Amino acid sequence: MAGDRDTADRYFEPQVETMARDQLRARQEERVVELVEYAYANSAFYRALWDEHGVHPRDVRTLDDFRARIPFITKDMVRAHRARTGDPFGGLLCVPTEELTSVSSSSGTTGDPEFFAEIWEGAPPLVTAQVRDLWELGLRPGDRVLSPPGTFRNLMDAGFQALGAVVIEVDTWMGNMPEVVEALRTYRPAYLQMMYPQMVELEHLADTTDLKEAFSSLKGASCAGQPLSRKMRERIREDWGIDVYEYTSAADTGTAWECREHDGFHLWEDTVFAECVEVDEHGWRDAAEGDLGELVATDLDNRAAPLIRYRSEDLVRLSRDRCGCGRTHARMWVAGRRGDETLVQGRSVVLRDIWQAVEDQPETVAGVFQIVRAGREVDELRLRVGYDPRLTGDVDALAGRLGEAVRERTGVKPVLDLRTEEDLLKTMTSVAKFPRVVKS
Repeated sequence: MAGDRDTADRYFEPQVETMARDQLRARQEERVVELVEYAYANSAFYRALWDEHGVHPRDVRTLDDFRARIPFITKDMVRAHRARTGDPFGGLLCVPTEELTSVSSSSGTTGDPEFFAEIWEGAPPLVTAQVRDLWELGLRPGDRVLSPPGTFRNLMDAGFQALGAVVIEVDTWMGNMPEVVEALRTYRPAYLQMMYPQMVELEHLADTTDLKEAFSSLKGASCAGQPLSRKMRERIREDWGIDVYEYTSAADTGTAWECREHDGFHLWEDTVFAECVEVDEHGWRDAAEGDLGELVATDLDNRAAPLIRYRSEDLVRLSRDRCGCGRTHARMWVAGRRGDETLVQGRSVVLRDIWQAVEDQPETVAGVFQIVRAGREVDELRLRVGYDPRLTGDVDALAGRLGEAVRERTGVKPVLDLRTEEDLLKTMTSVAKFPRVVKS
């Protein structure tokens, strides 16, 4: 809880992190009004889109004006502009390319990677506000961090160094976990940055490696790419002796992290204006506080290529109640992606139900599974599920139990393809994320 440590120790930027909601909203409104004028003047994409909708910056003087007049954008709209014009930034770029410090990309899990233009002394997409999250985790100046060399979304090194930490680069990709464990023992870092597939691979070293001893120097570790199953998180805490902090995308405007309360992902609202909406053929409306809706995000700190009213396709619950940690910024709980619902002979099947059935089996507790489908509507539910061969004596018996568990959760008897977790993770086409819905 917030009272368990001194405020100066708990918050990196206490004035911002605990800002009153009315002050936070006033800051967002001021920035949004400036942003609309700036983007209209400098972005070919927004100027064309807003002209088409009869919107001019003079029409936007408040947040209410912004939400009433500025249209949503989608990833496909940006991709279409890119395909039509050949502009790699899809018309979003608001500065000359010579002003850019770097260009990074998304993981490309759901399609072609998106490009992110970055100006480092301004606000690169993932680094600036993320320092607050690392501070909350316990990272302090002088601490060592074990960081994977990145091939997307840029390196976190600038963020670690801004905090005063010492960066140790180690290749943490698939197949290198013994080397990671050795590096942990050699350098004794305070923090380890990981992705979901590597966490699964580390589990397999538990029989031959004292992971609790290897991880004993850590104040915490982070994990992204896919949520950890509830049971896997508990096992990591008990067997490895570390606290894992999950983080996720804030609709491509940055990241959202858990705090020590582990009760939702914090959205830093001085950097992103977040909306939770329900969209249908008749238009859109706000989702009620705590109800499921689609996350729509607007960059407030990105002058290079801001996303404005960007539909993320992430289904979330959003709350602006003060967190137990004392922070006032909104939190979200992610339920899945809009396109992941599958209709099996008209019956709705969602990832959450399958996940619960899979993680309830000891051999598949890590939750490594995929829905295989050609489209959203199918005649049968085809599932690939990864199992831990150390725990599996009879694969046919597992298939029987698992098939029945899925049927009880979803009402649909699945067609199962069981593979070892290692084999299934090798099918990943993204460098970071394990796709839950695939075509083949």
